Amino acid sequence: MVHQLGEADLAALKDESARARELDRAHVFHSWSAQRLIDPPTVARAHGSTVIDGEGQEFLDFSSQLVNTNIGHQHPAVVAAIKDQADVLCTISPATVNAARSEAARLITERTPAGLDHVFFTNGGADANEHAIRMARLHTGRTKVLSRYRSYHGGTQTAVNVTGDPRRWENETGESGVVHFFGPFLYRSEFHATTEAEETDRALQHLRRTIELEGPATIAAIILESIPGTAGIMVPSPEYMQGVRALCDEHGIVLIADEVMAGFGRSGKWFAFEHFDIVPDLITFAKGVNSGYVPLGGVIISDAIFETFAELVYPGGLTYSGHPLACAAAVATINAMADEGMIEHAAHIGETIIGPRLRQIAENSKHVGEVRGIGAFWAIELVWDKESKEPLAPYGGGSPEVASVVAALKEHGVIPFNNYHRLHVVPPINISEEDLERGLGVFEKVLTDLALIHRPGLPSAALSM
Repeated sequence: MVHQLGEADLAALKDESARARELDRAHVFHSWSAQRLIDPPTVARAHGSTVIDGEGQEFLDFSSQLVNTNIGHQHPAVVAAIKDQADVLCTISPATVNAARSEAARLITERTPAGLDHVFFTNGGADANEHAIRMARLHTGRTKVLSRYRSYHGGTQTAVNVTGDPRRWENETGESGVVHFFGPFLYRSEFHATTEAEETDRALQHLRRTIELEGPATIAAIILESIPGTAGIMVPSPEYMQGVRALCDEHGIVLIADEVMAGFGRSGKWFAFEHFDIVPDLITFAKGVNSGYVPLGGVIISDAIFETFAELVYPGGLTYSGHPLACAAAVATINAMADEGMIEHAAHIGETIIGPRLRQIAENSKHVGEVRGIGAFWAIELVWDKESKEPLAPYGGGSPEVASVVAALKEHGVIPFNNYHRLHVVPPINISEEDLERGLGVFEKVLTDLALIHRPGLPSAALSM
């Protein structure tokens, strides 16, 4: 659908976008990319669940960009809050007090369990995880950090070493003090499990043995995405998360819940760990706290860890910690989520619309091996066939087949989130049911019409839809 602009406005938008593309290709260095091999799309405008490209074409944003625009694009209350804050105070040192920062901290900690009452603000999720790990190490006097394979914790040095997916491979260092372990994932079980209960028990035993063999007295923290995001949205059982909490308690290990992607409504609750009846020691957040309108992240700190630094200097800080514009956006976002019932809406659409539609698609598509998720947080496993579960793209890479599926979705007006052989259905948590049904209809058409000819031994295959 072409955005309804007047002829002059559309011409101006195209000129603006052409100039932006020319300058981008001349001067911008893009993340996670081989610079001459990419053709980044141009986005000129956005509103709600829709983005508009440089030609005026509209797309439903089923990626929420990087799963961060939880309340959609250009929410008027948040835009107004940023403008109003800019009129009063654009920036100030983190050593001072300002109203936006104080109110953001209050609103965030109102939504955490008792005893998690202090917030250290950062610029995003990666540095939130950096500082949470630093706090855990200083609090315990230990060095090692355990994290799971199939995880992502950020692109800064400690965070990328803690990350379990292939993005760490060329960045990791042997002296990082990080040890990885397998988490539960029944569809691709590392433990030869056949039931969720077996997977949980065996994954916990594996973690216990890892702790024992690494030396419990050397381990400062276990960091887990409450629900892994980019790695595949594998929702753990409550028993698994409770078992991890118990292991941390047994050995004096700090439990860090990475809520950067899963937090602030994405799973149908304010924080995803609430699904599992556990209380972490540190909670990291970013993304959805203000829908990414202005960069913001943070660490929510337990009373015990706060007391470590009550009379001892915490050796860390950031120039833009608790930036007024970012915190004003967070205040407006959290209030909008509460006032407009967005958390409840995310839970509702996950249970009554997304889950049922994706399960129907899986039943009718030869190349959908599994769908899984919760709230507005779902993954689709693309496979060559349901029996072998062979991924449609290799772990850590892409394939022409997956690229063709993504292209078909975009051709029909939907932007998906793609990682390796998976598609993620992660629209804004306040998406209208009409837009949601329309976007899922595109997924249904593309994936049920998908017919691939597998030629063993060849790097690619024929594709028809």
